[in-house]
Amino acid sequence: MGNLSGREELRDNIPSENNYFAYIANVHADELELISQADSYNLSRLPVLRVTTSKNRPQGHCHHDSRRLPPTDFLPKHNASSHTMAEATLHNAPIVIDNGSGTIRAGFAGEEIPSCFFPSFVGRPKHPRVMAGGLEGDVFIGQRAQELRGLLKIRYPLEHGIVTDWDDMEKIWHYVYENELKTLPEEHPVLLTEPPLNPRKNRDVAAQIMFETFNVPALYTSIQAVLSLYASGRTTGVVLDSGDGVSHAVPVFEGFAIPNSIRRIDVAGRDVTEQLQLLLRKNGHVLHTSAEKEVVRMIKEKVCYVSLDPKREEKDWMNSYHKSEAKAVDYVLPDGHKIKIGQERYRAPEILFEPELIGLEYPGVHQIVQDAITRTDLDLRKSLYLNIVLSGGSTLCKNFPDRLMREIKRLAVEDMKIRISAPAERKYTTWIGGGILAGLSTFRKMWVSADEWHEDPEIIHRKFA
Repeated sequence: MGNLSGREELRDNIPSENNYFAYIANVHADELELISQADSYNLSRLPVLRVTTSKNRPQGHCHHDSRRLPPTDFLPKHNASSHTMAEATLHNAPIVIDNGSGTIRAGFAGEEIPSCFFPSFVGRPKHPRVMAGGLEGDVFIGQRAQELRGLLKIRYPLEHGIVTDWDDMEKIWHYVYENELKTLPEEHPVLLTEPPLNPRKNRDVAAQIMFETFNVPALYTSIQAVLSLYASGRTTGVVLDSGDGVSHAVPVFEGFAIPNSIRRIDVAGRDVTEQLQLLLRKNGHVLHTSAEKEVVRMIKEKVCYVSLDPKREEKDWMNSYHKSEAKAVDYVLPDGHKIKIGQERYRAPEILFEPELIGLEYPGVHQIVQDAITRTDLDLRKSLYLNIVLSGGSTLCKNFPDRLMREIKRLAVEDMKIRISAPAERKYTTWIGGGILAGLSTFRKMWVSADEWHEDPEIIHRKFA
């Protein structure tokens, strides 16, 4: 397989029906490879996706084209006169919406990065309006909600991957279509993402809203971790996806998902934020409002790290004042005040590996990866150990891949070769994989059309894995 060169060539290369790897060839320059005994393993066999590096990423919450025209170059051309209008819309560029518990990523299939990326919360004013000509509107979403969060009561409609407020979820989708993508939902098929082992009702209501409220011509839902595997250029691997609401490990072998081996825990980034909020409160820093919780989230993303050896780290902090002072950092709050953050930096993210620290009877993220692999057939395990792929914002925490490698080596059979792939763009890989999948011409037969859904709503459970 030949390499592609440059972003233009990447866009212009059309994914064929038999080989989507032509579209996702090339190695990401920033990808981190953690290899155990890799000298006996040929890494060149594994193609991975080239995506935009962080230094080329547009600043801010959203990347906008000067014109919001969906990319349709890669789609086969059709004679619209030979189709009804409903059939013709099925050939428009699909829209991919990655519904994360903490962030929403959306854009057209064929784009290199999502067109919009913003926190998935809805803000409502918590103070009475006393002046005419002030802010208009009672609901704020996206960048505007971020800017005004001090005035707002913030609420996330998704908790642990499950929608708890469908009215707010619908408002977010309206905002995506009208304000960010600036397109009509009835003109484009849509691919939605979801965590594995989600309640059937979650998918039922999402399909009902998409077909009846937004009038989309076709719908597909896919497990987030499987899409991350698409983005990595692999057909075999176990994906550890840890975002804001859910952490799950999904093994896939040669394109076949292994449902009975999927493992999921409802411990992820939001729990780390809440733990950091509690630890800061114990240290005298009270940040309790919904807006201040967003400040805690930003503190977490900037200063927290995963300890490679928590017990030793605790001893170092307790026994050496000067060493602990050197590890403490100052964080400047939005009002200009500085707070010193010490042991909280590693104690908060430690709950990802030890959920019992917050009273939850879940295994750690390393354990669900190990469990997912050991529940597969014996013949598959070596390949899965060599293709562990990280995805989701929580895996971006400093030292996370190294700690995961250490823990899995401790749990696995002695001398087992282990390889962990941690792409630098793993915050977006679910969306990127969805864009690749939705752009394939062979994928069209996998859509569920509006007519099919109206005839039999249960089809979304039979057709979508």
